[in-house]
Amino acid sequence: MPEADRPQDTEPPFEPVPRHVAIIMDGNGRWAAARGLPRGEGHRRGVEALRKTIRAAGEMGIKFVTIFSFSAENWTRPANEIHELMGLLRRFVRNDLVDLHKSNVRVRVIGEREGLDPDIGRLLVEAEELTRKNDGLTLVVAFNYGARQEMTRATRRIAEQVAQGRIKPSDITMGDVARALDAPEIPDPDLVIRTSGEQRLSNFLLWQSAYSELVFVPTYWPDFDRSALETAIREYQQRERRFGGLIAKTGS
Repeated sequence: MPEADRPQDTEPPFEPVPRHVAIIMDGNGRWAAARGLPRGEGHRRGVEALRKTIRAAGEMGIKFVTIFSFSAENWTRPANEIHELMGLLRRFVRNDLVDLHKSNVRVRVIGEREGLDPDIGRLLVEAEELTRKNDGLTLVVAFNYGARQEMTRATRRIAEQVAQGRIKPSDITMGDVARALDAPEIPDPDLVIRTSGEQRLSNFLLWQSAYSELVFVPTYWPDFDRSALETAIREYQQRERRFGGLIAKTGS
């Protein structure tokens, strides 16, 4: 963003910023419970926090943001809460997709699509197709997603290649596995943020996060904003990334 167009109440982006930030957006229900509000209100406020975070990430120069929007395990939640979450997804795509497109954001969806309601599947395809030529920030939406499930799908894809005689089992490499994942063109996250104070990955990007820096923040997701994102990035900037060997600079 040119300096002349930069909002006056925000600081310029600070360097180095991570290329790819992945976020486990946790704590909507607890945020609502702490205020005596229904869980659905927490999810609605969470969507507002997402809008702010995407905008801030783009202004900071972050190239990829992956959000854990709905896990494969979330289907065990009460039916009324699932209905509320699906409604929020529908409204987010219908109401926000045009703005994301105008902002040059590319949307990429990962996760299992088989078995989804047809209209949900169409909305996910619409989001990807409308924005696929955009070259600004890439928003990766992990929907109906689980990392173990993703790796199982990757294993099946490789097994099909073996069955077709296209590859020998003894020739399978880590690169082959990475290319069989849901979005092989997306670089691994430099930084994984989880809100609400919980300190676990919860089946999120297990392969891709092998060498990611993990930052756990106590803030519930609906209260997450630009300031919280900057704080997490500053902690990331203080880390020494070794990748199992030599020290590498953060943000590289």
